[in-house]
Amino acid sequence: MNALIALTPGDGIGPEVVAEARRTLEAIGDRFQHQFKFTEHLLGGCAIDAHGTALPADTLAGCRAADAILLGAVGGPKWDDPQAKVRPEQGLLAIRKELGLYANLRPVCPHPALAKLSPLKPERVAGVDIMVIRELTGGLYFGTPKGREQTPEGERAVDTMVYTEGEIRRIVRLAFEIATKRRKLVTSVDKANVLETSRLWRKVAIEVGREFPGVKLEHQLVDSCAMRLITHASQFDVIVTENMFGDILTDEAAVLAGSLGLLPSASLGEGRRGLYEPIHGSAPDIAGKGMANPTGTILSAALLLRHSLGLEAEARCIEAAVACALDDGEFTADLGAVRPLSTTQMGDAIRERLDPARRVPTGSRSLD
Repeated sequence: MNALIALTPGDGIGPEVVAEARRTLEAIGDRFQHQFKFTEHLLGGCAIDAHGTALPADTLAGCRAADAILLGAVGGPKWDDPQAKVRPEQGLLAIRKELGLYANLRPVCPHPALAKLSPLKPERVAGVDIMVIRELTGGLYFGTPKGREQTPEGERAVDTMVYTEGEIRRIVRLAFEIATKRRKLVTSVDKANVLETSRLWRKVAIEVGREFPGVKLEHQLVDSCAMRLITHASQFDVIVTENMFGDILTDEAAVLAGSLGLLPSASLGEGRRGLYEPIHGSAPDIAGKGMANPTGTILSAALLLRHSLGLEAEARCIEAAVACALDDGEFTADLGAVRPLSTTQMGDAIRERLDPARRVPTGSRSLD
């Protein structure tokens, strides 16, 4: 296969972890006889510094031309002024909207060798295997009107949560399609006891559920779902929810794995092009120190191979290599290592285990 991959390393540790993911993709290309070409573009704070905008036109054009996009992280204290009119996160929201990437997939499957790192008791983490699907281009983050104004009573701020039936239907249907290949349980998360958008969400979820008689549908209010993720996380299979609820719940679920540095994500739309990124932030406090864990970014590259390029064996090869490296005690500082590996050393440890014949070890699983 010949494929063009756009890299947007972003800010903080982004360039370091994306570099390791690129080397891993190059290694996969060598082993499986693929030709991967890469272009690199500015997004986020670095783009604001260079061009005054978080998503420059040439970055968007480069991403449109690519078969897939691999992102590092955006943001940092340098651009955190709440009064700023241009913020790094605007670039991320804009590229999702411009490319029609409406579905964010975040697999949460704690590795058995790292169970002790979870803030929960080991029995709470055992058997956890969740796919969280978050609607990505609607809801409170994009609704209008939006803004601030002065009133006789003081300053007033408005954000509007808006969802259409079509937006809800396509994300819920995707959740059911994914559940048919897993344990056939969909948990639809809303706040239907309070919000009109959630009442519409629940209505549409029920309608879509009738199309999949082999999949069980359950409804969960977002506050009780947050509690169940801590008390009974292993009971979930596929969770689907709207944009803001998903933003919060996915970060909570990520803690189950013991480190944000381990978890990947995929943002998908109607076509094959997707945007892939680790769920962690830019971690400016360790940027440039060679301490960042590249595992989440490397696993995001595996999702890229699977969902945008259709290379399942190659994706599983990376996932098996990661699992084997962790089984062998190859850890970065965030994983509690006494003698932690550097960012590059962790990448090397994973690449050394890229054996096309290797299977994902028992107790681990492919992140599909």
